[in-house]
Amino acid sequence: MSKDTGYFNETHNLVRESVRQFVTRHILPNINEWEEQGTFPKALYQQAGAAGILGIGFPEEYGGTGHKDTFMKLAASEELMRSTSGGLVASLGSLDIALPPIALWGSPALKERVIPPVLRGEKIAALAITEPGAGSDVAGIATKAVKEGQHYRVNGSKVFITSGVRADYYTVAVRTGGPGHNGISMLLIEKGTAGFTVGKNLKKMGWWASDTAELFFDDCMVPAENLIGSENNGFVCIMTNFLQERLFLSTMAYMTAQLALEESLKYIKEREAFGRPIGKFQVTKHKLVDMATQVEIAREYTYRVAALMQAGKNPIKEVSMAKNFATEVCENVTNQAVQLFGGMGYMRESVVERLYRDSRILPIGGGTTEIMKELIAKQMGL
Repeated sequence: MSKDTGYFNETHNLVRESVRQFVTRHILPNINEWEEQGTFPKALYQQAGAAGILGIGFPEEYGGTGHKDTFMKLAASEELMRSTSGGLVASLGSLDIALPPIALWGSPALKERVIPPVLRGEKIAALAITEPGAGSDVAGIATKAVKEGQHYRVNGSKVFITSGVRADYYTVAVRTGGPGHNGISMLLIEKGTAGFTVGKNLKKMGWWASDTAELFFDDCMVPAENLIGSENNGFVCIMTNFLQERLFLSTMAYMTAQLALEESLKYIKEREAFGRPIGKFQVTKHKLVDMATQVEIAREYTYRVAALMQAGKNPIKEVSMAKNFATEVCENVTNQAVQLFGGMGYMRESVVERLYRDSRILPIGGGTTEIMKELIAKQMGL
């Protein structure tokens, strides 16, 4: 993949090379074992923190890079995906959806207490929005928080929370007001708070190396100072967060497809049928051309959307289109890669088998394809 796209500068390329070296040294030698174990060592967070990877895009006073640079984050994200494990990237990067609401709207005391240890990799942060009865329909959140003196009494549950098992800090969406999106607030809830319990690590189709949990709140008393932003203004926090999350899900999608394409290009030179490499057959060449075309377009459109965000725009329609297109490309390309590999593509020892499994969550996470289409339609005035 060319780095000279007009979107990335020399600093971005230095970050890219640094992250690639980190992945090569600390992740790739172990990733197959970690996938089978369904986890990876907590020490990796501290290693990533020490390498400056976790701090990209966060305020300098709390240990971050000091400025929002969408393409620096994209460069790092692309290289992390070269670990071949979407689950590891999702868990290692759960701070990128958990911390922004705190960085933008948290009190100075909350920022000072929470952000630095997470950026150092000493603590782990998770975002908790999804509930058994409210997934992409955020306005349907039912977990209730009632103000009682200097605390909120929280009751309810969350599900499918990435880093849910091992997190220390949880950015939690709760209902403090009436029905609909106007009654939602965000609270920071810490592991160990009385009345807060974490369920077992959920077994998933893909993203094996990530931990995913249910959370339960039973008369959980949370200090009122842990409110993020103003009461009943949580929906704004969530929607602002979703814009960036959907951009990086698009990145995960085209990179998963890119890796599947690269694996396929190598395999067709090795695998023979009817006395010659399968790459010599026209049907194979045309299939790879179609795969490459889809990946290129998905990546370039995602870059364009990233440029709009970097310019301070609010491209709700475009980022939704990018996510839908990139995830569709991802599913198609990984499927074709498995087909090219034949029986070997169905084996766990093949990278394309993992990429195929991991691809399926991308049209669901961060808002389903169907919800994205509703958002796009609304932006089109339909």
